[in-house]
Amino acid sequence: MTDSAAGEITLAMMRDTFSSAVVCDALDGLGFKRQSPRVQLPPRTGSGVLIGRCKTTQWVDMAHEDPKPYELELQAVDSCRPDDVLIAAASGSVRSGVWGELLSTAARNSGCVGVIVDGAVRDIRQMTEMDFPVFARSTCIYDSQNRQRVVGFDVPVEIDDVIFSPGDLVIADVDGVVVVPQEIEGEAVRRAWQKVHDENVTRDAIRAGMKATDAYKKYGVL
Repeated sequence: MTDSAAGEITLAMMRDTFSSAVVCDALDGLGFKRQSPRVQLPPRTGSGVLIGRCKTTQWVDMAHEDPKPYELELQAVDSCRPDDVLIAAASGSVRSGVWGELLSTAARNSGCVGVIVDGAVRDIRQMTEMDFPVFARSTCIYDSQNRQRVVGFDVPVEIDDVIFSPGDLVIADVDGVVVVPQEIEGEAVRRAWQKVHDENVTRDAIRAGMKATDAYKKYGVL
């Protein structure tokens, strides 16, 4: 293990180094083989890798007038802390765009670094100009009022049967989304850090002319 891996590996270091795939591999090695939703949650805005702590919200569809529209979603956004990634578990619904520019602005002010929405979002142009990372199933221009609402936050939520719990480490990029349960985070992060180092060595060997088969036999990484 490298010197950096022997000490504390910070979120900033992970953002410079990790990908969703390498973390998923580390979880596989620990026997946690169902930590990435098998649904498309592509980046709608932003670039690179999004890494932070889950700030969870549970959404439901509705078809009646809401006496207190936006109440819980605003509470959730206002209670975000630095390095939070807001998770909007909306069961893939496209009934409305549950996330947009104003929520992004408020969330960022509270320290949130991005959002992952199992549903639809809107205001893509504005959020792109903000450079605020948003991953979502789809887009929809309808407002969420009287169409969808938050019924709980800071509770475990599911996306494609994968559990996202408050405070869990979450990683998202163009390849997908993966969540790391807190009880195995330390070991998973150490393994991911080591795998990045091993992949770099293997890549350099292949670039220098080594055959892929020989590189795998020597380094055991692919």
